[in-house]
Amino acid sequence: MADTVGPTTRAPAPVYVAPPPGRLTAFLIRVWMRSPRWLAPAAVLACVATATAYVLVREPVEDAAGVTTCLVKLTTGFDCPGCGGTRAFFYLVRGDLPAAARHHLVFVFIAPFLVYAYLAWAAGRIFGWRLPQLRPGPATVGVLLGVLGVFAVARNLPWEPFTWFYV
Repeated sequence: MADTVGPTTRAPAPVYVAPPPGRLTAFLIRVWMRSPRWLAPAAVLACVATATAYVLVREPVEDAAGVTTCLVKLTTGFDCPGCGGTRAFFYLVRGDLPAAARHHLVFVFIAPFLVYAYLAWAAGRIFGWRLPQLRPGPATVGVLLGVLGVFAVARNLPWEPFTWFYV
């Protein structure tokens, strides 16, 4: 036999064995597995309905003239990318599309996609329907984030036509 330099056999690759779930995790898994298929879409719908009722009762347009609750606007004086989103939602729920676009144009553009994504998911979860899912790729997400970034800068520029975006 020839002399070899180094080991002739390799050690087996280490195998990761996940630890068993704890009591709380096991309980949540059991609850999830036993829950009806309609529960998750109903919970999301209940959250959206609660937020809608709150916005309609509270009328955020009245509060806009007061002290801001946005940390970015409070510390820098600039509108953040989300400023005006609640007011835009308020106007969308009331059916006033121009006023909603005035407060947050990007939110008004994205809202129909969010509604469709929920409906496609809920229809598949509840009824088993196979509606086409919105699956944005990395390029789409990058473009959307870029547009949101440009929008965040443009809405803070103090000259026309950018003052239209100022809220």
